[in-house]
Order: sequence, then structure tokens, then C-alpha cells
Amino acid sequence: MTRKPSAGSASEPKWFKSSYSGSDNNDCVEVAAALGTVLVRDSKNVQCPHLGFTPDAWAEFVLYASKG
Repeated sequence: MTRKPSAGSASEPKWFKSSYSGSDNNDCVEVAAALGTVLVRDSKNVQCPHLGFTPDAWAEFVLYASKG
């Protein structure tokens, strides 16, 4: 899996979505790192509020999700 950054200003977090989402498909979540927080948003509606998780909580979620 590779990460593709989305567009944004220099003051905004740098958002990434998985290459598994495809080049023409915006039906995905995007993730960004902020100071002490992992941010998650809906790529179809980037202006809506996003979720924030501690890095430990995010790492546990990713580990859980990868066990599928």
C-alpha cells in the first residue's frame, strides 16, 4: 500500500489516502498526523468535521483492522 497526499494549504494537515482506493474513487477515508493526534475524515466531504484519535488508539485500530 502506498499513500497519496491530498491537496491543501501549507497550514493544514497533510492528508493521505490509501492507494487501494483507486485513482478515480473518492469513496475512502483520509488520514493526517497532527501534534499528538491522528485525524480521520471522509474523502467525499472534506469540509465536514473529522475524527481525532491518540496515536496509540489509532495503532491499535490499524492492527485490529489488518487482522481482518
